[in-house]
Amino acid sequence: WLQENARDLELIEVSSTTRAAQIAATEPAAAALASSMAAEVYGLQVLESSVQDSPNNTTRFLVISPAGCPVTGNDKTSLMFSIQDRVGALYSALEPFSRLKLSMSKIESRPSKRKNWEYFFFVDFEGHIEDPVVSEAIKELGEHCTFVKVLGSYPRTEL
Repeated sequence: WLQENARDLELIEVSSTTRAAQIAATEPAAAALASSMAAEVYGLQVLESSVQDSPNNTTRFLVISPAGCPVTGNDKTSLMFSIQDRVGALYSALEPFSRLKLSMSKIESRPSKRKNWEYFFFVDFEGHIEDPVVSEAIKELGEHCTFVKVLGSYPRTEL
């Protein structure tokens, strides 16, 4: 959408859609890609709707709390980990999930920013941290990793 409709505009990346809406609200020549709710909150006029490049586009929002979510029987767990840079390290780390029949719905890597060629892997999979099979998979994952952090378990939603 931007390539077709904003070729002559200067595009500026900011930290969030909220920040973009704030800038658009205070600078007369600015516009923002943001939600209709952001337009309402910041008093912006919606110039165009549905500008995503995929009709199935979604955004995830997280609720952070020191207390965990109770088991619902339809849960998902998110975690992050890093591994040594060696042949087969990622395969070895993830093998317990396959063997224990835990279905992964997402895996992505991000540079650690600590040293070159070191990555953090973020994984979402079915199950709750309190499920014995999930605890076993995480224990085995830890045997192959330099770092593991469980980000949390929560009720799974269907989009």
